[in-house]
Amino acid sequence: MKFTLLRALTVLLLVMVAGLSPGRAQTTLDKVSFGTNWVAEAEHGGFFQAVADGTYQKYGLDVTIVPGGPNENNRILLIAGKIDFFMAANTLMSFDAVANNVPLVTVAAIFQKDPQVLLTHPEFKFTKLEDLKPLTLFISKEGISSYFQWLKSEYGFSEDKVKPYTFNPQPFLADKHSAMQGYVTSEPYAIEKTAGFKPGIILLADYGLNSYSTLIETRRDVIDKKPDLVQRFVSASIIGWYNYLYGNNAAANAMIKKLNPEMTDELLAYSIARMKQYGIVDSGDSLHDGIGAMNDARMASFFDKMVRAHVVRPDIDYRKSYTLRFINKGVGLDLRPKN
Repeated sequence: MKFTLLRALTVLLLVMVAGLSPGRAQTTLDKVSFGTNWVAEAEHGGFFQAVADGTYQKYGLDVTIVPGGPNENNRILLIAGKIDFFMAANTLMSFDAVANNVPLVTVAAIFQKDPQVLLTHPEFKFTKLEDLKPLTLFISKEGISSYFQWLKSEYGFSEDKVKPYTFNPQPFLADKHSAMQGYVTSEPYAIEKTAGFKPGIILLADYGLNSYSTLIETRRDVIDKKPDLVQRFVSASIIGWYNYLYGNNAAANAMIKKLNPEMTDELLAYSIARMKQYGIVDSGDSLHDGIGAMNDARMASFFDKMVRAHVVRPDIDYRKSYTLRFINKGVGLDLRPKN
């Protein structure tokens, strides 16, 4: 009796240990859905890279990327619990979630610099942001309600100079005494192809617009219930971005082109080159803390600027909009080229 009972307990213990072994745990991947905020493009490349080269799988994840677009709202799907993570455009979206009691939290900031730029005609050799104040500015409705308010409060720009930007460059091309909004990774390329000249580029991030961009958001309940899954998704995404920028990104670009047939190899190469040139992804704090880095001081600074610009209310607790729990760990630093 005692011998039989001892053997039974030993077998049970071996089964339990086998069930907890790493090899057993890795046989089943956790399914994760990640929604982007626009159609597939180089600015999403690191996420596609982590799918294409198996990084997510190495972290025990089966990731489905759900592309956004003009008729899609993946952030609503995140709020409704239909997807697990979302790629938010900038920190203002995080502040807005807090202001409206939406339980979303930013867990990483892939872009250290917001890629927002103002483009100018090459005939005028503008060397600083203030030089643009006399020009007509083509700004979108969203831009007027966000970064342009900062231009007013910090640099004294006037709304009298603003005309609506409808994502058509023709009004800018027709008026040499004008500037047009865009992203450093795309609109300058479009101007070169359309008009045959390289526009002047003023990157607002280099003049104090210190919003983070291309954020990874999730719901607060996902953080509370599945912190290990959040950590694995963030870490794998970070590695994906290092490999996309500095490694072989052919498979990721193939995925992007399949999902977005309008994307070309030339534009993909241009966007990646501009991300590197301007330090959009890998600069500042990411140089020592890793891609995805954020810090409290910068969040406080950006919040104060947006309060002064009357873009956000001063009474919201912006600290609820993000967490540093899953970043600043130096993940992937060894993948950056040494020279």
